[in-house]
Amino acid sequence: MTYEQEYQASIEQPEKFWLTKAEQLDWFQFPTQVLEKDENGIDRWFVDGEMNTCHMALDAHVKAGRGDQVAIYYDSPVTGTQESWSYQTLTDTVAVFAGALQQQGVTKGDRVLIYMPMIPQAVVAMLACARLGAVHSVVFGGFAANELAVRIEDAEPKVVVSASCGIEISRVIEYKPLLDKAIELSAHKPERCIVYQREQAQADMQGDRDLDWEQATSEAQAVDCIAVKATDPLYILYTSGTTGKPKGVVRDNGGHAVAMRYSMKAIYDMNPGEVFWAASDVGWVVGHSYIVYAPLLSGLSTVLYEGKPVKTPDAGAFWRVCADYKVKALFAAPTAFRAIKKEDPEGTAASNYDLSALETVFMAGERLDPPTYDWVRQLLGRPVIDHWWQTETGWGICSNLMGVDPKPCKAGSATLPSPGFDVQILSDDGTELGPNEQGHVAIKLPLPPACLPTVWGDIERFKESYLSTFDGYYVSGDGGYKDEDGYVFIMGRTDDVINVAGHRLSTGEMEEVLAAHPAVAECAVIGANCELKGQQPIGLVVLKDNVDIEEVNLSHELIQSVRDQIGAVASFRTAMVVKRLPKTRSGKILRKALRQIANGEEYVIPSTIDDPASLTELEGVLKAVSFA
Repeated sequence: MTYEQEYQASIEQPEKFWLTKAEQLDWFQFPTQVLEKDENGIDRWFVDGEMNTCHMALDAHVKAGRGDQVAIYYDSPVTGTQESWSYQTLTDTVAVFAGALQQQGVTKGDRVLIYMPMIPQAVVAMLACARLGAVHSVVFGGFAANELAVRIEDAEPKVVVSASCGIEISRVIEYKPLLDKAIELSAHKPERCIVYQREQAQADMQGDRDLDWEQATSEAQAVDCIAVKATDPLYILYTSGTTGKPKGVVRDNGGHAVAMRYSMKAIYDMNPGEVFWAASDVGWVVGHSYIVYAPLLSGLSTVLYEGKPVKTPDAGAFWRVCADYKVKALFAAPTAFRAIKKEDPEGTAASNYDLSALETVFMAGERLDPPTYDWVRQLLGRPVIDHWWQTETGWGICSNLMGVDPKPCKAGSATLPSPGFDVQILSDDGTELGPNEQGHVAIKLPLPPACLPTVWGDIERFKESYLSTFDGYYVSGDGGYKDEDGYVFIMGRTDDVINVAGHRLSTGEMEEVLAAHPAVAECAVIGANCELKGQQPIGLVVLKDNVDIEEVNLSHELIQSVRDQIGAVASFRTAMVVKRLPKTRSGKILRKALRQIANGEEYVIPSTIDDPASLTELEGVLKAVSFA
């Protein structure tokens, strides 16, 4: 089938199209009601279907005779560990840990927060929640106590599952003190914390609340999968919002499973028994979708990598992993390849490894800049596929369907809309724009399976954030255009969320931290282009009158505050004192103009500006910033 036929079928007959895709999975009760609106007027998929995601991802493969196949290759250069987990072993381990959670009172619909590094036990915890019909919320291990506390308070987990530590290259980061502080800060207190002790650091346990992983599992019995509705939630994953308060993206069970299974073949051209590696973290959506769920739902072997693209031990780390496990498709953020290029400009390390199994490299998480695209393509001599998607959608909105009908690639483009996504470019008044006209990138409803049906606990925020801008459309928050061939080019965010090394972070959150400093009167944080990380935050602060503090000391304090409150993942390293911030007459800071200056772009002084000199006097300051 051609791409055009596949895509047209998904748009013209979506119910028939997706029901056919649902047949690839092992349901308890196959759905007959494919697409209906819920009580909030939101489109929901497979509403009368009953299933269990863990069963589809594990037990069904064992039942089909694939129990001896490798499910997970665990590779940890930071600990010198390499393990292979078969589908049978993973199923048995998950069933027992689900029993351990059940012993702590976890039942269908309860939330379990997972705060863990890239170790197999993190995957076990996720799948064990799915097995029980519980809702997991994974928090990236790099987040500080304050960010963790916000998520605990919002999700209200009955149990938190954590580990004693994570490892960043050669530095051990103890998780338990961060977890203890987060629980102290949160108004909600989980009943239990199950902690996996790693030999690199032993966690101090609170006897009345904390339980050792090994003890918990030694006293547990394996449990079977619990039947859930397709529309029941599988997980909550928090993504930065422009207001500073993270949004809990909800993913349902049925639509998610169908889309994951479909996309694994359609986009990535992966077949059962082959090896897929998404070089991300389970704390992000890529980790949820393409380290854990999609590969296992598809009967693949997935790589779980606890390391970096460089310094663990060198710039050949990615190529070594691809060679060791005969990876067919590699998926990573462009920033990973920029880091490799920075340490190994000629790419000589790749020649030390047998990459004959590697067929395709996929990139997403941030805009793939043409220089990085060209460097990887020329180095490896293989297709480099840029695709665009969001935490909210769970899979690629636009891509090159390598498993259906591959198209010629164009640098800077995510190629064409994926089946189910009716992508349109709209003007400010909602009019559809023509080729090469930039506007809002929006998706005509209904959204395909796996896209979020709500924000956790706040349906009105969901509607306001995504559905209210243009009637009948989901607004992506990104700007871009289609060319004359229909190829989609994403040019960047239309809000104030920045993308640092593939991680979406709110400048509003950072501004709140800076504004809390007693010397700061007002501030603004903008994202400036960075060759290595995509974007880097720059903090501009105006001091209160009569404040006596050395600028260098203030800068250090502000940088440390962001690190403490948000985490090192923010990569906040630049805080500068300025006399004033340019504003409109109504008091709105002109962040867009500041970003344009920092990026060396042309800008127009808005007619609404209160004092034009306040903008021009910052030109020299911003242009002097370097992220080398």
